[in-house]
Amino acid sequence: MELVKDFGKTWRGVLFALVIAVPAWLLGKQFEVVGGPVFAILLGMVLALLVPAEKGEPLQAGVKFTSKKVLQYAVILLGFGLNLAQIAQVGMTSLPIIVSTIATSLVVSYVLCRALNIPGKISTLVGVGSSICGGSAIAATAPVIEAEDEEVAQAISVIFLFNVIAALVFPTLGGMLGLTNEGFGLFAGTAVNDTSSVTAAAAAWDGMHPGANTLDDATIVKLTRTLAIIPITLGLAFWQLRSRRRAGGEARSAFSLRRAFPTFIVFFVLASVVTTVFSLPAAVTAPIKELSKFFIVMAMAAIGFNTNVVKLVRTGGKPILMGLVCWVAIACVSLGMQRVLGIW
Repeated sequence: MELVKDFGKTWRGVLFALVIAVPAWLLGKQFEVVGGPVFAILLGMVLALLVPAEKGEPLQAGVKFTSKKVLQYAVILLGFGLNLAQIAQVGMTSLPIIVSTIATSLVVSYVLCRALNIPGKISTLVGVGSSICGGSAIAATAPVIEAEDEEVAQAISVIFLFNVIAALVFPTLGGMLGLTNEGFGLFAGTAVNDTSSVTAAAAAWDGMHPGANTLDDATIVKLTRTLAIIPITLGLAFWQLRSRRRAGGEARSAFSLRRAFPTFIVFFVLASVVTTVFSLPAAVTAPIKELSKFFIVMAMAAIGFNTNVVKLVRTGGKPILMGLVCWVAIACVSLGMQRVLGIW
C-alpha cells in the first residue's frame, strides 16, 4: 500500500521529467559535444520559468524523486559498463597520470574553496566532475554530500563549458605540441572531463591523423578514471558522517559502515564485478549503459526544473573560475607526467 501511495504522489513528476528527457536525449545524440544532460537542464530551466507555481506543485514529489533516486539508479547501471579486467589490462599504464590529475583537481578545488569562499558542496562537485568523469561523477557524488539541485546544475554547467572548449581545442593543441598518438590518447582520457567530449576529441584527432586509432585508448583511460568514483564517494561519505557527528556531538565509537557507505555505490561496484566475472558481452551491457545515460538525462531535467535561473547566473562567476583553474591544472599535469614518464 505504501508503494502504491508513493507512486500516486510521484508519477506525475516522473512522467514530466521523462517528457523533457526524450527531446533532450535526441538533441544530445545529434550534438554529442554538448550532450543530453546539458540540454535536459536547459529545457528544465526554461519550463520552470513558464510553468506557474500552482501547476508545478503537483509535480514536485515526482521531480524530487527523479533528481535523487533516478540519479542513483543511473549510477548503479553505469557499473555494467565497467569491465574491471579490461581496464586493469589496458588502463594501468595510465594510472600514474590519472592519480596525479585527480589529486591536482581535488587540491585546487579545496584551495580555491577556501580562498574564494565558494560553497563547499559546489566546490566538491566541480572538483570531482573535473577530475573523474564529468556528469557521471557529479551524479554519484551529489546524493552522498546531499547537494541541492541548484548546486548540481551549477556544477554540470561549469563542467559542460570546459568540455566543449577541450573537445574543440585539444586536437589542434596536441598537434602543435607534437604529441604522439599514444600521448594524445592519454591526454584526452585524463584531461577532458566527460566521456562524450573525450570521444569527440579523440575522434577529431583520428580524423587529423589517419590510422591513429586513439579513440579506443582514450576511452579505456577514461573508464579507468571512472573507477575513482568508488574511493572518492566512500571518502566523502565518511567525511559527511564525521561532520554530522561533530555537529550533533555523537560518539565516534558509534561509527556505522552501513551509514557511511552509500547503498547505491555498493550496487555500482557489484554491477562492475558481475560484468567482469561473467564477461558480459557488449550486446548485453550496451543497452544497460544507454539506459544509465538516459536516467542521468531524466535526473538532469528534474534538476533543471528545480533550479533558480536568476540565482544560478548571479552566483556563477566563482564556480566558473574554479572550473577553469582545475581544467588548466589537470591539462598541465597530464602533459607534465607524460614528460616525466617519457611518453611525450
